[in-house]
Amino acid sequence: MYNNPAIPAAAGAGSGTLAMTGAGDVFWFALAAFALLALGLAIKRIVPVRVSK
Repeated sequence: MYNNPAIPAAAGAGSGTLAMTGAGDVFWFALAAFALLALGLAIKRIVPVRVSK
């Protein structure tokens, strides 16, 4: 499993070719938007909320 370099190389080549096609840009923008949304929701859950009287 760890001695076969073909599997990690294939995974790296697949992600590299996806970025070079131009069609992969939409994927990366969607992934970045999802990550920013998840970060915002995580921060919202951490920050304490004041209860109004």
